[in-house]
Amino acid sequence: MNTAIVGINWGDEGKGRMVDLLSSDFDVVVRYQGGNNAGHTVINEKGKFILNLLPSGILRDDVTCVMGSGMVIDLKHLSGEVKRLYEGGISVTPRNLIISDRAVICMPYDVMQDCLEEDRLQGKKFGSTRRGIGPIYSDKYMKKTIHMGDLLYSTKLEQKVKDLVEWKNLLFKSYGKEIDADEMIDYLKQYGKEFVPYIKDTNKFLLDAQKQKKNIMFEAQLGALKDIDFGITPYTSSSNVISAYAPIGSGCPSLKLDSVIGIVKAYSSAVGEGPFVCEMFGDEAEFLRQAGGEYGAATGRPRRVGGFDFPATRYGIDMQAATEIAITKIDVLSKLDKIPVCVAYEFEGKRLDDFPYPELLDDCKPIIEYLDGWGEDISNCKSFEELPKNAKEYLKFLQKGLNAPITLVSVGADREQYFYVKKGELD
Repeated sequence: MNTAIVGINWGDEGKGRMVDLLSSDFDVVVRYQGGNNAGHTVINEKGKFILNLLPSGILRDDVTCVMGSGMVIDLKHLSGEVKRLYEGGISVTPRNLIISDRAVICMPYDVMQDCLEEDRLQGKKFGSTRRGIGPIYSDKYMKKTIHMGDLLYSTKLEQKVKDLVEWKNLLFKSYGKEIDADEMIDYLKQYGKEFVPYIKDTNKFLLDAQKQKKNIMFEAQLGALKDIDFGITPYTSSSNVISAYAPIGSGCPSLKLDSVIGIVKAYSSAVGEGPFVCEMFGDEAEFLRQAGGEYGAATGRPRRVGGFDFPATRYGIDMQAATEIAITKIDVLSKLDKIPVCVAYEFEGKRLDDFPYPELLDDCKPIIEYLDGWGEDISNCKSFEELPKNAKEYLKFLQKGLNAPITLVSVGADREQYFYVKKGELD
């Protein structure tokens, strides 16, 4: 069974927690895109862990994790992440982690370029995490990158770095800066040597896993609305986060997905700049932000929040080809007397039920309906039947407006605080 776990909206839907939860049924977990520009927060019996680069399956002892060819890897950050896991009692070795030889290394000069560009844009900035993601993906498609496999061939690597630095300095001189090639070579030697034993041909590994009928999970960061091709351009990430890219980004493009689990938060949140039609403001927004702990796992930035957004969610489900939906953080809404839901948009006096072209979003207004809250703790509910009446009605309301079945509901942050939805319960 090949299954992708993906975000349906703007990211931060709780994918890491879902991967950690569901990975007990899988042998291999593959991260197929992105870098350390977003984070997955997972809480289990060993503690609280924030993962930026490593697949969330790394928290299970019997799972092999793969960092695929579609990723961009900051070696220094990865080294620190591995050390923090070790301190928390989690072992990361070449036995449970494989890094694709075709994954790209995000260099210090990419981070530097990202910061300089955001500063230059000032009020027109994209809301970058300043971690080099845009520049390194740009380098990738200009075929001017260093891959993890290059670390295996040190003599060729040094010349490659010198050539790349010469090229990069054409840009940096316009900023009044300059990169030193020897410093970049030293950086790769210092942080690269740690991961040389992890580097393998992931195509061969994943093909062998499939022949052995192992269950493979594909994990992404962010959500459909941050996809470089189908998101709210230009306020997106620089990679393809959608499930269709999973086999390619894994390093084994011949694999086929059997199912796609879309993760949807029971309300909406977003980090960074760009249109966010359902956004709430003032005390109402701050109350929801505090209740949900809505701060970026990678950056600590306060997230923008809003009610559940039907047009954006239906669009995300279509883009991800989701076969089922997991709802997260419904317990956060227990603190609200009235729960806002964005059922449609208004554009130039007309109702829009479908998500529009990104350029129109700034001129859209949310059409909000309010549902009654339930005002009691639901974190110990083990089934749909145990939920308060209004919580049941809320889930039924969501299901009625979605184009994929809700099959799982998370009612708390701990690993066991969830339940599966029986067929017909939300009809």
